[in-house]
Amino acid sequence: MALRLGVNLGYQDWANGLTQAVDIVTHAERLGFHSAWTAEAYGTDAVTPLTWMMARTERMNFGSAIMQMPARTPAMTAMTAATLDGMSGGRFLLGLGTSGPQVVEGWHGQAYGKPLVRTREYVEIVREILRRERPLEHHGEHYDIPYSGANATGLGKPLKLIVHPRRADIPIYLAAIGPKNVQLAAEIGDGWLPIFFSPTRFGETYRPALEAGFAKAGGGKSIEQFDVAPTTTVIVGDDPHALADFVRPMIALYVGGMGARGRNFYNDLACRYGYEAAAKEIQDLYLDGKKKEAIAAVPFELVDEVTLLGPKERIRDKLAAYREAGVTTLILGAAQPEALEVVAEVAA
Repeated sequence: MALRLGVNLGYQDWANGLTQAVDIVTHAERLGFHSAWTAEAYGTDAVTPLTWMMARTERMNFGSAIMQMPARTPAMTAMTAATLDGMSGGRFLLGLGTSGPQVVEGWHGQAYGKPLVRTREYVEIVREILRRERPLEHHGEHYDIPYSGANATGLGKPLKLIVHPRRADIPIYLAAIGPKNVQLAAEIGDGWLPIFFSPTRFGETYRPALEAGFAKAGGGKSIEQFDVAPTTTVIVGDDPHALADFVRPMIALYVGGMGARGRNFYNDLACRYGYEAAAKEIQDLYLDGKKKEAIAAVPFELVDEVTLLGPKERIRDKLAAYREAGVTTLILGAAQPEALEVVAEVAA
């Protein structure tokens, strides 16, 4: 199976991060990479750096991983997607996600509510806008367009996107790790953006949810028409155990600090992978303010399962598991130019 490569540029800053990201992107394009992806949390947004880098490349696709749905109305997202896709010559990939309760309620000031319902409505509206078949009308649980609720003027009317999108079917990717979210991604999305993806556990952890989503979509949809696009950290070096220390802080942050006890999706994922005791210890330490201890508690086995660490030969062997799991686009979190080169070589 062909394996496309992408690079995840993460969050940006205006000191030196963006300059470094541009260097990585141009290097990846020379190596024949398929795509580059930007992120947002509550710092820099995903769209502006993406636009900057898109203007400095010619062939690569660029995706948002992810644009937070609570941060933008569906109409604004559709406008942005149409604009970026048109300006880039059809190189934009729309990655969406709900984010978590801490960011949704603590930053965007919205009720977290029912994320599955919100996602389904959001994607329906975006697709309808891009198709331009009729003026937009949608009356759902989350979105009421034209708005008719409290304090409405009654002057709103259905509108149609003024510009003609270059593509009415801009690919939509959904970030998901929970079983119900993964099923929804398979049902209504063109691709899936998982984090902390374990290729060796694909069959038991993810495949049933994907197959259920394809079945619900109908029309013969299957994994063959779907882009499985996980992000994984890759670091090249002689000692995988030493390299794991560079990854432990991120895993500790997500498993331990991204959510409250009993409401942390990444902690739940670590538990589904069989690391229940470690996940509890990491979370307890992190939420108690003992971040160094939480980082130290991240098992090497967990780090190694969701990353590519070590010399070229080891990375080549581990890459086979991603192919066997049906991954079609492997997005690399890599700050080393040589890491991109190594993976490009062994993936070929």
